[in-house]
Amino acid sequence: MADLVHFASEGLAFYLWSRMAGARGDPWAVGRDRAARPAGAFSYRNTILAEDDGRVVACLIGYPLPDVPDPPPDNAPAMFAPLNELEDLVPGTWYVNVLAAYPEFRGKGYGAALLGLAEDLARETLRRGMSIIVADTNTGARRLYEHCGYREVASRRMVKEGWVHPGANFVLLTKRFIRG
Repeated sequence: MADLVHFASEGLAFYLWSRMAGARGDPWAVGRDRAARPAGAFSYRNTILAEDDGRVVACLIGYPLPDVPDPPPDNAPAMFAPLNELEDLVPGTWYVNVLAAYPEFRGKGYGAALLGLAEDLARETLRRGMSIIVADTNTGARRLYEHCGYREVASRRMVKEGWVHPGANFVLLTKRFIRG
């Protein structure tokens, strides 16, 4: 799971895990430990895995955002500020924090299938719709989300600190549910 989170975050997760591990620690161990937690956003409990012939090929990590946004922690890194601002624009939605497939399994329908499962969960929990944040340079992911009905609603400038990434902005996409 840590591997797929690394792909989905375009290196941001590994950058953060490296900082958490320190000079002598193992960033991958930090990622695996965080995934093994029973609570928190990045937890196995919020994860849906896709398999092909017994091998994990893709994953989605998602959860409902509260109806009233929680204030960010006082010690949150500055690089999280734009992400928190975007999440605060879509309270009451089902938030897709991670959607990733191993490169050799991209374009085979796993992402769309996982998004469909997340939408079912969102409807079951009476969410207003779906939300996801993507880097402005991740055109492949953006194409998938737009194909699945997501539309851009806002963007915020990235704060990179030491994270190396070619993008300039985080983009918030949503998919609203029509209630019948």
